[in-house]
Amino acid sequence: MELLTIGAFARAARLSPKALRLYDELGLLRPAEVDPVSGYRRYAAGQLERARLVAWLRRLGMPLARIRSVLALEPGAAAAEVAAYWERVRAETEARRELAAFLVDHLSGKDTAMGNTTGTLRVEYAAGSDRGLVRERNDDCAYAGPGLVAVADGMGPQGGGQQAGEAAIAALRGLEPPAGELLNALEDALAGLDAEVGAAGGLPGAGTTLTAVLWSGSQLALVHIGDSRAYLLRDGGLLRITHDHTLVQSLVDEGRLTLAEAASHPQRTLLVRALTGSGDGRPDVSLHGARPGDRYLLCSDGLSRWVAEERLRTVLAAAADPAEAVRRLIALAHDAGAPDNVACAVADVLPGADGPDGTGGSDGASG
Repeated sequence: MELLTIGAFARAARLSPKALRLYDELGLLRPAEVDPVSGYRRYAAGQLERARLVAWLRRLGMPLARIRSVLALEPGAAAAEVAAYWERVRAETEARRELAAFLVDHLSGKDTAMGNTTGTLRVEYAAGSDRGLVRERNDDCAYAGPGLVAVADGMGPQGGGQQAGEAAIAALRGLEPPAGELLNALEDALAGLDAEVGAAGGLPGAGTTLTAVLWSGSQLALVHIGDSRAYLLRDGGLLRITHDHTLVQSLVDEGRLTLAEAASHPQRTLLVRALTGSGDGRPDVSLHGARPGDRYLLCSDGLSRWVAEERLRTVLAAAADPAEAVRRLIALAHDAGAPDNVACAVADVLPGADGPDGTGGSDGASG
Protein backbone atom coordinates (compact mmCIF):
# COMPACT_ATOMS: atom_id res chain seq x y z
CA MET A 1 0.00 0.00 0.00
CA GLU A 2 1.46 3.33 -1.08
CA LEU A 3 1.55 5.89 1.72
CA LEU A 4 1.51 9.68 1.46
CA THR A 5 3.84 12.01 3.28
CA ILE A 6 2.23 14.41 5.71
CA GLY A 7 2.72 17.25 3.23
CA ALA A 8 1.08 15.39 0.35
CA PHE A 9 -1.75 14.18 2.53
CA ALA A 10 -2.29 17.70 3.92
CA ARG A 11 -2.62 19.11 0.39
CA ALA A 12 -5.06 16.38 -0.63
CA ALA A 13 -7.15 16.83 2.51
CA ARG A 14 -6.90 20.64 2.41
CA LEU A 15 -5.51 20.70 5.92
CA SER A 16 -2.23 22.02 7.25
CA PRO A 17 0.53 19.69 8.50
CA LYS A 18 0.23 21.49 11.84
CA ALA A 19 -3.48 20.56 12.03
CA LEU A 20 -2.69 16.94 11.18
CA ARG A 21 -0.15 16.76 13.97
CA LEU A 22 -2.70 18.14 16.44
CA TYR A 23 -5.36 15.67 15.25
CA ASP A 24 -2.87 12.86 15.75
CA GLU A 25 -2.16 14.01 19.33
CA LEU A 26 -5.88 14.18 20.09
CA GLY A 27 -6.66 10.81 18.52
CA LEU A 28 -8.85 12.27 15.76
CA LEU A 29 -6.74 11.08 12.86
CA ARG A 30 -3.81 8.74 13.49
CA PRO A 31 -1.24 8.28 10.71
CA ALA A 32 -1.15 4.90 9.03
CA GLU A 33 2.55 4.72 9.82
CA VAL A 34 5.10 6.62 11.90
CA ASP A 35 8.78 6.08 11.18
CA PRO A 36 10.33 4.92 14.50
CA VAL A 37 13.63 6.68 13.74
CA SER A 38 12.68 9.94 12.03
CA GLY A 39 9.16 10.29 13.45
CA TYR A 40 7.82 11.10 9.98
CA ARG A 41 4.10 10.53 9.63
CA ARG A 42 2.63 8.80 6.58
CA TYR A 43 -1.02 8.44 5.68
CA ALA A 44 -3.06 6.09 3.54
CA ALA A 45 -5.24 7.43 0.73
CA GLY A 46 -8.21 5.74 2.37
CA GLN A 47 -7.91 8.15 5.31
CA LEU A 48 -8.78 11.15 3.16
CA GLU A 49 -12.52 10.84 3.70
CA ARG A 50 -12.12 11.00 7.48
CA ALA A 51 -9.67 13.90 7.18
CA ARG A 52 -12.07 15.87 4.97
CA LEU A 53 -14.92 15.21 7.40
CA VAL A 54 -12.81 16.63 10.22
CA ALA A 55 -12.05 19.68 8.06
CA TRP A 56 -15.73 20.23 7.25
CA LEU A 57 -16.75 19.93 10.90
CA ARG A 58 -14.07 22.42 11.88
CA ARG A 59 -15.49 24.80 9.28
CA LEU A 60 -18.75 24.62 11.22
CA GLY A 61 -16.80 25.69 14.30
CA MET A 62 -17.38 22.38 16.07
CA PRO A 63 -14.96 21.85 19.01
CA LEU A 64 -12.41 19.09 18.54
CA ALA A 65 -13.73 17.01 21.45
CA ARG A 66 -17.20 16.99 19.90
CA ILE A 67 -15.71 16.06 16.51
CA ARG A 68 -14.07 13.07 18.15
CA SER A 69 -17.47 12.00 19.47
CA VAL A 70 -19.05 12.41 16.03
CA LEU A 71 -16.35 10.32 14.38
CA ALA A 72 -17.05 7.46 16.80
CA LEU A 73 -20.73 7.27 15.80
CA GLU A 74 -22.51 5.37 13.08
CA PRO A 75 -23.44 7.58 10.08
CA GLY A 76 -27.08 8.06 11.12
CA ALA A 77 -26.22 8.98 14.70
CA ALA A 78 -23.38 11.21 13.50
CA ALA A 79 -25.79 13.09 11.24
CA ALA A 80 -28.16 13.62 14.18
CA GLU A 81 -25.31 14.91 16.34
CA VAL A 82 -24.23 17.39 13.64
CA ALA A 83 -27.84 18.56 13.27
CA ALA A 84 -28.16 19.08 17.04
CA TYR A 85 -24.89 21.01 17.13
CA TRP A 86 -25.93 23.23 14.26
CA GLU A 87 -29.31 23.95 15.85
CA ARG A 88 -27.53 25.22 18.93
CA VAL A 89 -25.20 27.38 16.80
CA ARG A 90 -28.24 28.70 14.96
CA ALA A 91 -29.95 29.66 18.22
CA GLU A 92 -26.82 31.38 19.53
CA THR A 93 -26.35 33.20 16.22
CA GLU A 94 -29.97 34.34 16.31
CA ALA A 95 -29.41 35.78 19.78
CA ARG A 96 -26.37 37.71 18.52
CA ARG A 97 -28.34 38.87 15.47
CA GLU A 98 -31.04 40.24 17.74
CA LEU A 99 -28.45 42.07 19.81
CA ALA A 100 -26.78 43.50 16.69
CA ALA A 101 -30.15 44.70 15.35
CA PHE A 102 -30.95 46.32 18.68
CA LEU A 103 -27.58 48.09 18.80
CA VAL A 104 -27.91 49.30 15.19
CA ASP A 105 -31.33 50.79 15.97
CA HIS A 106 -30.10 52.24 19.26
CA LEU A 107 -27.02 53.86 17.69
CA SER A 108 -29.10 55.12 14.77
CA GLY A 109 -31.42 56.92 17.15
CA LYS A 110 -34.41 54.70 16.39
CA ASP A 111 -36.66 53.96 19.36
CA THR A 112 -37.60 50.43 18.34
CA ALA A 113 -38.12 47.47 20.62
CA MET A 114 -36.06 44.39 20.07
CA GLY A 115 -36.85 40.80 19.39
CA ASN A 116 -40.57 40.26 19.84
CA THR A 117 -43.19 41.43 17.35
CA THR A 118 -46.16 40.90 19.68
CA GLY A 119 -45.64 44.00 21.83
CA THR A 120 -45.21 43.74 25.59
CA LEU A 121 -44.16 40.27 26.66
CA ARG A 122 -46.71 38.30 28.66
CA VAL A 123 -44.96 35.72 30.82
CA GLU A 124 -46.17 33.05 33.23
CA TYR A 125 -43.61 31.78 35.72
CA ALA A 126 -42.86 29.57 38.70
CA ALA A 127 -39.82 28.65 40.77
CA GLY A 128 -38.85 26.17 43.44
CA SER A 129 -35.87 24.91 45.42
CA ASP A 130 -35.23 21.76 47.42
CA ARG A 131 -32.56 20.65 49.89
CA GLY A 132 -32.07 17.34 48.08
CA LEU A 133 -31.57 13.86 49.42
CA VAL A 134 -28.27 14.29 51.29
CA ARG A 135 -27.46 17.92 52.08
CA GLU A 136 -28.31 19.32 55.51
CA ARG A 137 -28.56 22.88 54.22
CA ASN A 138 -30.01 24.37 51.06
CA ASP A 139 -27.66 26.89 49.45
CA ASP A 140 -29.65 27.02 46.18
CA CYS A 141 -32.05 29.90 45.58
CA ALA A 142 -34.84 30.25 43.01
CA TYR A 143 -37.07 33.22 42.25
CA ALA A 144 -39.98 33.91 39.90
CA GLY A 145 -41.73 37.27 39.83
CA PRO A 146 -42.72 40.17 37.57
CA GLY A 147 -39.93 40.78 35.11
CA LEU A 148 -37.51 38.17 36.49
CA VAL A 149 -36.91 34.46 36.95
CA ALA A 150 -33.57 33.40 38.40
CA VAL A 151 -31.60 30.63 40.07
CA ALA A 152 -28.40 30.86 42.10
CA ASP A 153 -26.25 28.03 43.46
CA GLY A 154 -24.40 29.31 46.50
CA MET A 155 -21.16 27.94 47.86
CA GLY A 156 -19.25 28.48 51.07
CA PRO A 157 -19.34 27.64 54.76
CA GLN A 158 -22.02 28.32 57.37
CA GLY A 159 -24.73 29.50 55.01
CA GLY A 160 -22.59 32.12 53.30
CA GLY A 161 -23.43 30.63 49.91
CA GLN A 162 -27.17 31.04 50.42
CA GLN A 163 -26.66 34.66 51.47
CA ALA A 164 -24.55 35.27 48.37
CA GLY A 165 -27.17 33.72 46.09
CA GLU A 166 -30.00 35.70 47.66
CA ALA A 167 -27.99 38.92 47.26
CA ALA A 168 -27.34 38.21 43.58
CA ILE A 169 -31.03 37.70 42.85
CA ALA A 170 -32.07 40.67 45.01
CA ALA A 171 -29.83 42.96 42.96
CA LEU A 172 -31.87 42.12 39.85
CA ARG A 173 -35.30 42.09 41.50
CA GLY A 174 -35.32 45.85 41.92
CA LEU A 175 -34.84 46.62 38.24
CA GLU A 176 -37.76 48.41 36.60
CA PRO A 177 -36.30 49.75 33.35
CA PRO A 178 -38.56 51.54 30.88
CA ALA A 179 -39.29 49.79 27.57
CA GLY A 180 -36.19 49.63 25.40
CA GLU A 181 -33.76 50.26 28.26
CA LEU A 182 -33.28 46.74 29.64
CA LEU A 183 -29.73 46.32 28.36
CA ASN A 184 -28.56 49.65 29.79
CA ALA A 185 -30.25 48.95 33.12
CA LEU A 186 -28.57 45.56 33.31
CA GLU A 187 -25.14 46.97 32.58
CA ASP A 188 -25.57 49.44 35.45
CA ALA A 189 -26.88 46.75 37.82
CA LEU A 190 -24.10 44.30 37.04
CA ALA A 191 -21.27 46.82 37.40
CA GLY A 192 -21.06 46.35 41.17
CA LEU A 193 -22.82 43.02 41.52
CA ASP A 194 -19.75 40.95 42.38
CA ALA A 195 -18.79 43.29 45.23
CA GLU A 196 -22.37 43.22 46.59
CA VAL A 197 -22.37 39.43 46.58
CA GLY A 198 -19.00 39.28 48.31
CA ALA A 199 -20.22 41.60 51.05
CA ALA A 200 -23.42 39.60 51.53
CA GLY A 201 -21.62 36.26 51.74
CA GLY A 202 -19.45 37.69 54.48
CA LEU A 203 -17.24 34.59 54.81
CA PRO A 204 -14.06 33.42 53.04
CA GLY A 205 -14.91 31.11 50.17
CA ALA A 206 -18.53 32.26 49.85
CA GLY A 207 -19.91 32.88 46.39
CA THR A 208 -22.61 31.93 43.95
CA THR A 209 -23.54 31.18 40.39
CA LEU A 210 -26.34 33.21 38.80
CA THR A 211 -28.56 32.47 35.83
CA ALA A 212 -31.51 34.80 35.22
CA VAL A 213 -34.00 35.76 32.54
CA LEU A 214 -35.36 39.31 32.68
CA TRP A 215 -37.91 41.03 30.50
CA SER A 216 -39.21 44.57 30.02
CA GLY A 217 -41.55 45.70 27.29
CA SER A 218 -40.72 43.41 24.38
CA GLN A 219 -37.10 42.81 25.41
CA LEU A 220 -35.86 39.61 27.02
CA ALA A 221 -32.34 39.27 28.42
CA LEU A 222 -30.28 36.39 29.79
CA VAL A 223 -27.71 36.91 32.57
CA HIS A 224 -25.33 34.05 33.32
CA ILE A 225 -22.23 33.17 35.30
CA GLY A 226 -21.12 29.77 36.67
CA ASP A 227 -22.53 26.33 35.96
CA SER A 228 -26.22 26.81 36.58
CA ARG A 229 -27.94 26.55 33.22
CA ALA A 230 -30.69 27.97 31.02
CA TYR A 231 -32.58 25.90 28.45
CA LEU A 232 -35.11 26.93 25.82
CA LEU A 233 -37.91 24.61 24.76
CA ARG A 234 -39.07 25.77 21.32
CA ASP A 235 -41.09 23.81 18.76
CA GLY A 236 -40.57 20.62 20.79
CA GLY A 237 -36.76 20.85 20.83
CA LEU A 238 -34.67 21.64 23.90
CA LEU A 239 -31.63 23.92 23.49
CA ARG A 240 -29.12 24.79 26.18
CA ILE A 241 -28.51 28.53 25.80
CA THR A 242 -25.81 29.00 28.44
CA HIS A 243 -22.18 27.90 28.49
CA ASP A 244 -20.75 26.43 31.70
CA HIS A 245 -17.95 28.46 33.25
CA THR A 246 -16.06 25.40 34.53
CA LEU A 247 -12.56 24.00 34.17
CA VAL A 248 -13.77 20.85 32.41
CA GLN A 249 -15.88 22.85 29.94
CA SER A 250 -12.81 24.87 29.00
CA LEU A 251 -10.92 21.61 28.44
CA VAL A 252 -13.78 20.33 26.27
CA ASP A 253 -13.71 23.56 24.26
CA GLU A 254 -9.98 23.11 23.69
CA GLY A 255 -10.46 19.51 22.57
CA ARG A 256 -8.60 18.10 25.57
CA LEU A 257 -11.60 16.22 26.96
CA THR A 258 -14.61 14.55 25.41
CA LEU A 259 -18.08 15.22 26.79
CA ALA A 260 -18.11 11.70 28.26
CA GLU A 261 -14.74 12.26 29.95
CA ALA A 262 -15.91 15.62 31.30
CA ALA A 263 -18.97 14.04 32.92
CA SER A 264 -16.81 11.85 35.17
CA HIS A 265 -13.83 14.19 35.60
CA PRO A 266 -12.80 14.60 39.28
CA GLN A 267 -12.76 18.41 38.88
CA ARG A 268 -16.04 18.68 36.98
CA THR A 269 -17.51 21.04 39.61
CA LEU A 270 -14.54 23.44 39.65
CA LEU A 271 -15.74 26.87 38.50
CA VAL A 272 -13.53 29.27 36.59
CA ARG A 273 -16.08 32.10 36.89
CA ALA A 274 -18.54 32.89 39.68
CA LEU A 275 -19.64 35.78 41.88
CA THR A 276 -17.24 35.71 44.83
CA GLY A 277 -16.45 39.33 45.65
CA SER A 278 -12.99 39.01 44.08
CA GLY A 279 -13.72 41.62 41.43
CA ASP A 280 -13.35 39.13 38.57
CA GLY A 281 -16.92 37.85 38.42
CA ARG A 282 -19.01 39.65 35.80
CA PRO A 283 -21.87 37.70 34.22
CA ASP A 284 -22.44 37.29 30.50
CA VAL A 285 -25.44 39.23 29.17
CA SER A 286 -27.33 38.55 25.95
CA LEU A 287 -30.60 39.71 24.44
CA HIS A 288 -32.97 37.12 22.97
CA GLY A 289 -35.93 37.16 20.65
CA ALA A 290 -38.92 35.65 22.44
CA ARG A 291 -41.76 33.85 20.69
CA PRO A 292 -45.19 32.88 22.02
CA GLY A 293 -44.94 29.22 23.03
CA ASP A 294 -41.33 29.44 24.23
CA ARG A 295 -40.66 27.81 27.59
CA TYR A 296 -37.47 28.67 29.49
CA LEU A 297 -35.92 26.47 32.18
CA LEU A 298 -33.28 27.78 34.57
CA CYS A 299 -31.72 25.27 36.95
CA SER A 300 -28.80 24.61 39.25
CA ASP A 301 -26.45 21.71 38.57
CA GLY A 302 -28.34 19.71 41.18
CA LEU A 303 -30.80 19.05 38.37
CA SER A 304 -28.75 19.27 35.15
CA ARG A 305 -25.89 17.06 36.36
CA TRP A 306 -28.12 14.17 37.37
CA VAL A 307 -31.01 14.27 34.90
CA ALA A 308 -30.42 13.74 31.16
CA GLU A 309 -31.50 16.53 28.82
CA GLU A 310 -33.94 14.24 27.03
CA ARG A 311 -35.79 13.64 30.30
CA LEU A 312 -35.81 17.38 30.95
CA ARG A 313 -37.28 17.92 27.49
CA THR A 314 -39.98 15.31 28.04
CA VAL A 315 -41.16 16.88 31.31
CA LEU A 316 -41.01 20.43 29.99
CA ALA A 317 -42.97 19.50 26.88
CA ALA A 318 -45.68 17.67 28.86
CA ALA A 319 -46.21 19.96 31.87
CA ALA A 320 -49.39 22.04 31.63
CA ASP A 321 -47.87 25.14 33.23
CA PRO A 322 -44.64 26.36 34.88
CA ALA A 323 -45.72 25.37 38.39
CA GLU A 324 -46.33 21.78 37.32
CA ALA A 325 -43.03 21.74 35.43
CA VAL A 326 -41.12 22.88 38.53
CA ARG A 327 -42.73 20.24 40.74
CA ARG A 328 -42.04 17.46 38.25
CA LEU A 329 -38.44 18.54 37.64
CA ILE A 330 -37.59 18.51 41.35
CA ALA A 331 -39.21 15.07 41.58
CA LEU A 332 -37.02 13.94 38.66
CA ALA A 333 -33.90 14.96 40.58
CA HIS A 334 -35.09 12.95 43.58
CA ASP A 335 -35.84 9.93 41.41
CA ALA A 336 -32.34 10.15 39.93
CA GLY A 337 -30.86 10.01 43.44
CA ALA A 338 -29.32 13.46 43.09
CA PRO A 339 -27.52 14.25 46.37
CA ASP A 340 -27.21 18.01 45.78
CA ASN A 341 -29.55 20.94 46.37
CA VAL A 342 -31.92 21.55 43.45
CA ALA A 343 -33.28 24.86 42.19
CA CYS A 344 -35.26 25.56 39.05
CA ALA A 345 -37.42 28.27 37.54
CA VAL A 346 -39.67 27.96 34.49
CA ALA A 347 -41.09 30.82 32.40
CA ASP A 348 -43.58 30.60 29.52
CA VAL A 349 -43.91 33.29 26.86
CA LEU A 350 -47.61 33.66 26.11
CA PRO A 351 -49.50 35.27 23.21
CA GLY A 352 -50.75 38.81 23.64
CA ALA A 353 -50.01 41.48 26.22
CA ASP A 354 -51.26 42.12 29.72
CA GLY A 355 -49.89 45.27 31.24
CA PRO A 356 -46.32 46.58 31.44
CA ASP A 357 -44.82 43.62 33.27
CA GLY A 358 -46.74 40.74 31.75
CA THR A 359 -48.50 38.32 34.04
CA GLY A 360 -47.38 35.71 36.45
CA GLY A 361 -48.33 33.00 38.86
CA SER A 362 -46.41 31.16 41.56
CA ASP A 363 -44.14 34.15 41.97
CA GLY A 364 -41.78 34.39 44.88
CA ALA A 365 -38.42 33.13 46.06
CA SER A 366 -37.32 29.88 47.61
CA GLY A 367 -33.99 28.83 48.96
